[in-house]
Amino acid sequence: MFSRRTFLTTATAATALPQITQANSSANYDPTPQPVRIKKDFLPGQLLILPRSFYLYFVTEPRKALRYGCGVGKAGLEFTGTAVIQVKKEWPTWRPTQEMIDRSPKTYARFANNSYVEPGGPENPLGARALYLFQNGVDTYFRIHGTTQPETIGQAASNGCIRMLNEHVIDLYNRVPLGTVVTVL
Repeated sequence: MFSRRTFLTTATAATALPQITQANSSANYDPTPQPVRIKKDFLPGQLLILPRSFYLYFVTEPRKALRYGCGVGKAGLEFTGTAVIQVKKEWPTWRPTQEMIDRSPKTYARFANNSYVEPGGPENPLGARALYLFQNGVDTYFRIHGTTQPETIGQAASNGCIRMLNEHVIDLYNRVPLGTVVTVL
């Protein structure tokens, strides 16, 4: 049943978000970076992420952006709000948060009860590049990063981070400076 709340939520989202001509499905989802028009004004250089459509937008000029496909956090693990890229790393090291270890002890058993940090490289879950999101100077522990699981692009599969194909995150990494504003709706 189509409720008033569903109608209002959909109508509000449609006016506030970049224009998306079709709903995403595996049949028509295209993660390839491409220039697109957006409805709402964001400042050039800002990043906008729309988790429900699995796209990240790099605003290039008023009402225009370069759109990349991405993977997002599983239900209940997603980040929303505004943050700033305060750290950028090539081939970053990685360690799951304690919350991740507690939630999936078998998956992260090699990290339990020690301080092991996985070195950067092609097997590291953060992939080729990572952009670290901060709010008010505090690390959120959410990242925009590459992935060793390209099949998860276009899906809600991560522990909250925004995943991109390695070649796409390298391109984005080269475009955005420290201090870039990131808005996740």
